[in-house]
Amino acid sequence: MTALVPPARVALIGLGNMGRPMGGCLQRAGYRVTGFDVSDDARNAFASASGAQVAADAASAVRDADVVITMLPTGRIVRDLLGALMTQLRPGAVVIDMSSSEPMGTRELGETLIAAGFGFIDAPVSGGVRRAVDGSLSIMVGGDVATIDRVEPVLKAMGRTIFRTGLLGSGHAMKALNNYVSGAGLIAACEAVNVGKAFGLDSGLMIDVLNASTGRNNSTEVKMKQFILSQTWGSGFSVGLMAKDIRSANDLAHALGVPVPLADHCADLWDDAAKTIGGASDHTEIQRYLDNVKV
Repeated sequence: MTALVPPARVALIGLGNMGRPMGGCLQRAGYRVTGFDVSDDARNAFASASGAQVAADAASAVRDADVVITMLPTGRIVRDLLGALMTQLRPGAVVIDMSSSEPMGTRELGETLIAAGFGFIDAPVSGGVRRAVDGSLSIMVGGDVATIDRVEPVLKAMGRTIFRTGLLGSGHAMKALNNYVSGAGLIAACEAVNVGKAFGLDSGLMIDVLNASTGRNNSTEVKMKQFILSQTWGSGFSVGLMAKDIRSANDLAHALGVPVPLADHCADLWDDAAKTIGGASDHTEIQRYLDNVKV
C-alpha cells in the first residue's frame, strides 16, 4: 500500500492542549488537515493558530479523509465516536487513536474497524504540550506492520521518536505504564521535598541535587521548579487525565494477573486527588493535595 504522504487528507478529532499543536505540525508538513472539536473555542483557536480548516461536525471532518486521528479524553469517548462515524468514513481510511485509551478496549474497537475494511492503529504520545508544538513527541505505536508503514510519514510529522510496540493495543498499554511511572515519580519528588522542607533543606537546592544524582526523573527535571515550586501549575495536563491513565495501567495489571502493590496505592491516591482538588486541575497540583493529606 502507498504511504500517506502530503498532501493526503487528515481529519483530526480533538483540538485540546495536545491535539491543537499536533494538528499544526501536520498542516506545516503539507497535509490537508480538517479539525473538529465539540468546543467552539477550540475550533476557533485551531483555525487561527494553524490556518487549517475546521468542520462543523465530526462526520463532515472525516468524510473525505485518508487518515482520521482521534485525540480525545478517554477510550470510551473514542469508541462511541468511531462507532457512530463508521458509515461516514472513506473506504480504506486509516484510523489512528492517539488518545490515552484502555488497551483492551482498543483491541475490541480494532476488531470492529478492521472487519469493516478500515485500517486501525493505536499511537499515543508522550512529551507534553511543549513537544507537541515543536513536533518532537515520542509516539508508541501498536498494530499491523503494513498499516503502520503506510501512516509512518503522518506520525513523523508530529513525533521525533516512533516506537513500534507490537500488536494492536500495545501502544496504549505502554502509554498507561509510562504514565504510571511518571505519576509515581512525581509523587515521590513532591514527598521528598516536603520532608526536606520540614528538616530545613532548601527546596530549590534539593531539586538541583536530585537532578545531579540518582533521584533524577522527568518530574524533577521539567516539573518541580517550573510548575510546583513556582506554584504556577501550568503543565497543560490535568489531574483527572493522569488519574485515568494510572488507573488504566493498574486495571491492565489486574486483568493480566500481575501483582502491583505500589500501583494499587498510586492509582487510589491519584483518584482521590482528582476528587479532592478537581479533575480539571493541573496534574502538578498534586502538591496541593499532598500538602493537605492527613497523617
